[in-house]
Amino acid sequence: MKTLAIIGASYLQEPLVRKAKEMGLYSICFAWRDGATCANICDKFYDISITEKEEILKVCREEKIDGICTIASDVAAPTVAYIAEALGLCGNTYDSAIRANNKYLMRNALAKAGVPCPQYLKVTSSSDLDVSKFQTPLIVKPSDRSGSLGVTKINRMEELPSAIERALSLSFKHEAMVEEFIEGREISVEFISYQGTHYPLQITDKVTTGAPHFVELAHHQPSSLPAGMFEHIYDITRKALDALGITNGASHSEYKITKDGRVVVMEIGGRMGGDFIGSDLVRLSTGYDFVKGVIEVALGIFNEPEISEHNYSGVYFLCEETKNLKPIIENWKNYLEIVDAGITDSQLRSVECSGDRSGYLIYQSDKILGF
Repeated sequence: MKTLAIIGASYLQEPLVRKAKEMGLYSICFAWRDGATCANICDKFYDISITEKEEILKVCREEKIDGICTIASDVAAPTVAYIAEALGLCGNTYDSAIRANNKYLMRNALAKAGVPCPQYLKVTSSSDLDVSKFQTPLIVKPSDRSGSLGVTKINRMEELPSAIERALSLSFKHEAMVEEFIEGREISVEFISYQGTHYPLQITDKVTTGAPHFVELAHHQPSSLPAGMFEHIYDITRKALDALGITNGASHSEYKITKDGRVVVMEIGGRMGGDFIGSDLVRLSTGYDFVKGVIEVALGIFNEPEISEHNYSGVYFLCEETKNLKPIIENWKNYLEIVDAGITDSQLRSVECSGDRSGYLIYQSDKILGF
């Protein structure tokens, strides 16, 4: 029996643990005990922070793992890469994982490769800023967080210092990014790569709260973009992945498309999309088991993806802004198109980050499902 190490053990990793069991693998999870729901379903659990890469490497050597991976976790990706590289397993290099995990390093690599990006500036203080080349509106965000955490749109320069302080306070490295605001339609793109070859899987339309925090309220697959745009976006994504050095495993790329058709890279992560995009929506819309593919890459037994279905799939999130969904989620089994749903918090909040959301519903249908 082959052994798979999984970095992270929250609910985000549950699809990975369950898929490993389904594939007959021995699964080992690493994470702090608090919130580690996977500790009860994996074969072995180690109460070690996912950032303690040297300690995890020591255990992985002792356990003689055959592969290592994570899904939907930016913080875990560098640890996965570090251990895979140290043990000669299939994965990305540690340097590439760091680039993909830091928005400033990412922007530098993409800009150098000629990939279209917003104008940007890294800051470590709200004072002594040289933003003479920028015009409002602007986006301010931590350089190393995800889930819309710490993201603020500002419309006046007077708002900039407080937005920067908010972003800095939420950054692991106390670094923030000030970026040109790109007005446009939001999409994300899922790829899986193996030994430097990149395979497109799906493009997702994103619905957000809009300014000032842009928290995701829904995702729908496939995108309603014209068919010709898909290949154009796929070509940009391949170029971006090469620029970052992402060669193995899942990737999640986020773009904005302006009214004149310009495709601009917002972020690229060396992991599958969260919000159920990678774990559920891709499989529901294409028939391809993305989670299984991630495990196969980690074990070095990858098979080229086959798109066997052409359905619509999507997810809606519950919060104060979408409170009309609450009775639908409570009675979701009455809807044939809804495949899963749940309320995770009885309190509904106006959202400032994805952690403020209180529930979800996932659907598969022959059309985009509206509520």
